[in-house]
Amino acid sequence: MQHRLSKITLAMLSATALNMSASALAQDAQANADDDYEVIQVTGIRSSLTSALAEKRESNNLVEVIEAVDIGKLPDQNLAEVLENVTGIQITRTAGVGTGVQIRGTNSNRTEINGVSTVGSGAGRSGISFEDVSAGIIAGVEVTKSPEAKTIEGSVGGTVNLKTIRPLQLNDTLISVRVQGENSSLSTDSTFTPRLSGTFGDNWDTDNGEIGVVVSLNYAEQDVTAFRPRADRDNSVAADSGAASAQEFDFLPIQFFVQDYDNYEYESTNIAATFEWAPREELKLFFDAVINDQERRQESSRIQASGISGLKDLAAPSEFETVDFGSLGGQDLGSIQAAVRGVIPIDEDGSDGNLRFSGDTNSRLTKSEIYRIGGEWTGDNFKVSAELSSSSSDTTTPSFNTTLNFINPNSPLDAEALLANHFENEANGNEDLYDSNENGTPFIYDLTGNALTFGVATGEANGPTSEQLLDPANVVLRDVAIGQNVAENSEDAFRTDFTYYLDGVVTSVDVGFRYSKVNSLRDEITTSVGLREFADSPTGDLFAELLVPGPTNFNDADGRELYVRDFLLIDAERVASDPDGVLDILNDAIVANNAITGSTRGPISSPTSSSAAFFDIEEKTTALYAQGNFSYEMFRGNFGVRYLKTDVTSRGNSVTNDVVTAVTTESDYDFVLPRINVVADVHDDVVVRAGWGKDIRRPDFDDLSTSFTFSTSPNPAVQLGNPGLAPEEVTSFDLSAEWYFAEASMVSLGIFHKKRSDLHVTQQDDPYEDPVTGFRDITDPCEQGGIFNPIADINVFGPIGTGVCVPTSQKINDTGETTQKGIEFAVQYDLAGFEDDLGWASGFGVIFNYTIQEFSGGEAEDSATSRANTVFALTTGVEDIDVSAVQGLLDLSENSYNFTLYYEKYGLSARMRYTWREGYRSTDFGSTSSLPWGFPVVQEDRGQLNASINYDINEQFNVGIEAVNITESEVEQRCINEGALLCYQGLTDRRITLGASYRF
Repeated sequence: MQHRLSKITLAMLSATALNMSASALAQDAQANADDDYEVIQVTGIRSSLTSALAEKRESNNLVEVIEAVDIGKLPDQNLAEVLENVTGIQITRTAGVGTGVQIRGTNSNRTEINGVSTVGSGAGRSGISFEDVSAGIIAGVEVTKSPEAKTIEGSVGGTVNLKTIRPLQLNDTLISVRVQGENSSLSTDSTFTPRLSGTFGDNWDTDNGEIGVVVSLNYAEQDVTAFRPRADRDNSVAADSGAASAQEFDFLPIQFFVQDYDNYEYESTNIAATFEWAPREELKLFFDAVINDQERRQESSRIQASGISGLKDLAAPSEFETVDFGSLGGQDLGSIQAAVRGVIPIDEDGSDGNLRFSGDTNSRLTKSEIYRIGGEWTGDNFKVSAELSSSSSDTTTPSFNTTLNFINPNSPLDAEALLANHFENEANGNEDLYDSNENGTPFIYDLTGNALTFGVATGEANGPTSEQLLDPANVVLRDVAIGQNVAENSEDAFRTDFTYYLDGVVTSVDVGFRYSKVNSLRDEITTSVGLREFADSPTGDLFAELLVPGPTNFNDADGRELYVRDFLLIDAERVASDPDGVLDILNDAIVANNAITGSTRGPISSPTSSSAAFFDIEEKTTALYAQGNFSYEMFRGNFGVRYLKTDVTSRGNSVTNDVVTAVTTESDYDFVLPRINVVADVHDDVVVRAGWGKDIRRPDFDDLSTSFTFSTSPNPAVQLGNPGLAPEEVTSFDLSAEWYFAEASMVSLGIFHKKRSDLHVTQQDDPYEDPVTGFRDITDPCEQGGIFNPIADINVFGPIGTGVCVPTSQKINDTGETTQKGIEFAVQYDLAGFEDDLGWASGFGVIFNYTIQEFSGGEAEDSATSRANTVFALTTGVEDIDVSAVQGLLDLSENSYNFTLYYEKYGLSARMRYTWREGYRSTDFGSTSSLPWGFPVVQEDRGQLNASINYDINEQFNVGIEAVNITESEVEQRCINEGALLCYQGLTDRRITLGASYRF
């Protein structure tokens, strides 16, 4: 017998406004609703919620659906933040903007557009970046958590499918425009950046059949700013050290300060177009095109207080705090005092600490294109479809990053003394006298109140004045790094699917074939120069036309009084508009400086391709699937198997003694992936689901590469590829129950369980650092760990110069099995049905979801640095302690929830959403990829409040305002463990968007 739907479910189905993939069951339900029941007409928020629940309700596997309130009007402007509305999804942000999506605690997911696989701008596998696609061209989002046999492989957490409008489903001509402006509370540009979008869609009955067209255009600019102060305290002064700064107790002194000012300026153009033609009832042809063009330009600055680690035995803090490290790897790490307030004077000889001003002008210019052409034929008892698709992403990352050293004119080693030392060293033929291009500047700091604040101690002895900090004659050029890196990713695919309909328990059988070819190419085109001696470094007055004062509003986010206000940078806007001209001016300054100092420093060269960093990877995959769909009394669902075989060819270069040799490696693998989904309609409005299946996750492309590259910084680990890295395997089980108790209302409870083997984990090898001096090995090879980097600045890790042992990082397959499991709870309740009782209050509704999850298992470990172990020896009393801990899953919050309150009545539509996630481990640690203690940091619990209000002036005209991060919630990161040592902050902006839309 066929299960009969309730009135509530039928009404939900009849109100579905944008049903992208209406099934036969939904069509039958619609007909029954028209015949037997009054159709409930809903619009706006309720329409989108009703439509989404109808799709979820009728699906034969576990999916989550979000649909637009109106054309191009999803709940949020940013697609990552749109997905944050879904149960079991958390997101990560860059400068406050959603960029990363974790489904059930993992980043290992896939993104499709209209069912077509997308490729990203980097080396990852998750597909197109969510910041590259405007929500304005997307009509709906579907997240598949429990895959079917026909679902393309490659996801651990889930598959995100972004859907555009299908023209043959339109009932009327669609013409709409939207104009908006966005403002950032922290941007130095106070104007509103524009957002413009428009959609046209229609279909026509002709002598040659029905034809439909939809075109959506979106143009947006965005100015995003975040402040990120950082303080490193990963060194120690023992009570019995005899140092001038020693106390009656062991303590952590100041090691390093950073004041990051991050500014990203986005300019995005998005086009989505669909053409559909049904020449006859049983045949439909289609062509889809989605084109995205994004420019993300960075105009950021960094203030660094370096060299202060060498003053730990001299600078005595004036105030301390107790830091409890908690436990790692079963080892209680104890507690220690840490410096929170004090002054760091300059060294007696005037050499340390050092003040540096950096300008980061990295950009990302990405053009992505997704095309799909195909058709389907429906017969009496079968359907066959075929399509060709192409997805590509071409990215260049122009960068022109510079660092200036401040030469404190009040230091004993002022510019005159440094130059005199240079000439004397030249005359004596040695380097006995200090002639570095950096000298001492005093600092003051206050880390109390969970705020990492520091500044230049202008009131202390030898302290510079504001005028001296802004004098071009007091800065010298230290570093220049120029890049024009290229990343090209593409996937071309052909698929065909055949469905045969049956009469019986098995209602239909699906079989299909898919062939895809994926390419990923990287070409690193760079040049860099590091100037370390005063004689080699031109002073700022030789290139003063390029210098501008840095931003002065670092206190806007939290009202701090202590920060570096006065500093100089090379003009980022001039760098962006005329990089060649800027390079010419810097080279002219080098020539002029050589005439003064007698230096033989050559010019900064133009960027060239690095043979050692080049790679080109090709994958060819053949996939077959067979799936049976069944329905018997209350039960329905599907079962099947997917088989795939992949051939991988990796091309790179090996460089030995400047001789470049092409290296090609080949490998292949195949998998059989069984999948089953069972749905039970146990009551009119109660659905129980169960799903079981297997999937794989392929390695990121750069993790397969045989090539690697060096940085001029001694901090980042050199990323070594691993061509033998195998795909992860995951076995997933889902069980859930859903109760659709009223229109646009539902309660659901589900559990999931995932077993993962061959997990991709990071293996880092750190160089040894002397616990007393902090020095590393500066000769090749590095017998005590790491790899020798010939171009890295030695910095604080040895005497002045370049060439030092640095960490290495490589992805490997974890030999242990890991488990992810969790519980998802969601409730959605709309009061529209109580209008007679509640009146105006019936416009309210609530949405709430909660996810609790955990990760366990694995054998790969993170290990403490040698300097960290020195600290732990003090806190535990274990002299030769070596702390390590099994790696957890990055970016996984064990607890998270969303709460949305909305109101819709009398033309007013308002929504307020609060999102909270518990602390999680992260490798996003400011402007460096290294972790001072050897372990990922913990990003502490954080909540964010967003809201929007829209009002319909009439049926066509709407005005609205949206606010993101209303409370300007900040980011806190702790080193070692939650609640332990505060080492990083992220102070993000509030963004306000005003706009109006008109629908013709």
